[in-house]
Amino acid sequence: MKSAIQASAHRVIVLGAGLFLWSSLVSAAGIYNRVLPERSALAFVSQQMGVSVDGSFTRFSATLDFDPARPESGRATLDIDMASIDAGGPEANDEVKGKNWFDVKQHPAARFVSTSVKPLGNNRYEVRGQMTIKGKTREVAAPFALKADGAGALLEGGFVLRRLDYGVGTGAWGDTSVVADEVQIRFRLAAAGK
Repeated sequence: MKSAIQASAHRVIVLGAGLFLWSSLVSAAGIYNRVLPERSALAFVSQQMGVSVDGSFTRFSATLDFDPARPESGRATLDIDMASIDAGGPEANDEVKGKNWFDVKQHPAARFVSTSVKPLGNNRYEVRGQMTIKGKTREVAAPFALKADGAGALLEGGFVLRRLDYGVGTGAWGDTSVVADEVQIRFRLAAAGK
């Protein structure tokens, strides 16, 4: 009888400690409404003649309003300075800034504006929104994971973008046997509260 009471008391203590820890994590998470660009990254992987080529954008800004307790009310925007592209070297960078690719003189920025966020479970979510590149707007869906990072969090995820939907890579570059249509976009946003 005594051991049953002790076991029951132990379960209550463990359950209570677990609930306390969970509530502490939830309250510590709070609302994330600042993106820290110096700790964030925006990268892409394209396929050229079957070979993976990594690239990134070094200048971008973002707004965020995300509460893990109410993810459906979340909002985000992302503005990308297209001239900040790093496609692997000076020659490649000059090429992709030109008219056949991003045409940065006419279209210096790309923009993503969220329209919805839904929870997927286990600190995973999906954000949907409108992506505008070269004046063309398409809907994209990007799953992401929320990970604790000190007093803030990291939002890490990605999605596949079809470059030809945006007129990126025209002329001879429109041949998808040379450069694949699908481009993997990867992002890591470091977020903090006020």
